[in-house]
Amino acid sequence: MRLVDSHAHLQSDAFAADWQHVLDSARLAGVERLLVPGWDLQSSRAGLGLAQSAGVDASAGIHPHVASGADDESWAGIVDLADDPAVVAIGETGLDYDRGFSPRAAQLVNLRRHLRLGRALGKPVILHCRSKPGARDAQDDLLRELEAAGAGTSAWPTSGGRPPALLHSFSGPVDYGRTAIDMGLAVSFSGLVFRRGEEISRQVARLVPADRLLAETDSPYLSPPGAPRRRNEPEWVRVTIDWLAQARGQSPAAVGEQLVASYDLAFGRG
Repeated sequence: MRLVDSHAHLQSDAFAADWQHVLDSARLAGVERLLVPGWDLQSSRAGLGLAQSAGVDASAGIHPHVASGADDESWAGIVDLADDPAVVAIGETGLDYDRGFSPRAAQLVNLRRHLRLGRALGKPVILHCRSKPGARDAQDDLLRELEAAGAGTSAWPTSGGRPPALLHSFSGPVDYGRTAIDMGLAVSFSGLVFRRGEEISRQVARLVPADRLLAETDSPYLSPPGAPRRRNEPEWVRVTIDWLAQARGQSPAAVGEQLVASYDLAFGRG
């Protein structure tokens, strides 16, 4: 079965000793496409290094957790990296009102920078979005920022059908997902869908057009059932893809084919 992992932090300390073995195992399992997203300047540089040496894809960005510590010099470094052809997306960025490691004002400034950069370069913006349990304020703020940036309108031109942004590791209410889909965003699902309180993701998974559907591990985090709890790895994306197949009433093989095509479309690999 063909597999993709659209979000795996192979440059993190968790894989420092054996990232090549982990990547080889993923490829043996059928993972044909893999994106290594950055979360700050150092990790974005490391991700680009992996892209250049190991045949994966990279993104460059600053996570909302570290938004308050990202100075202008760090942002200038991200902008420089973003021009590299191996950097196929901008981010990971977004809003996290759950843990709140950075003030909301700093997160919003950080998000707006990424949206402007993604729009200017025609590269999709990878969006993290979390609210506290039972809340949706981060999702609502994210939609407002996307609307203000022109996502889904002629103010944000896209080429070749690429989405302006993608919701990474989807979490949120159905109407939030539906609005993002209407804006033309891609939606990616991870092992988070197996956690209590995330059951509604199954409804959203049915709504996503095939050409904007993605799957991921968010390695080394969010291990799905059956995967080692200590460290998730890209090969375990197959568990989430099986879940997607069940949710959409398709065979895993058919979903796998769709995922490769949508990955290539989103990240300009076609």
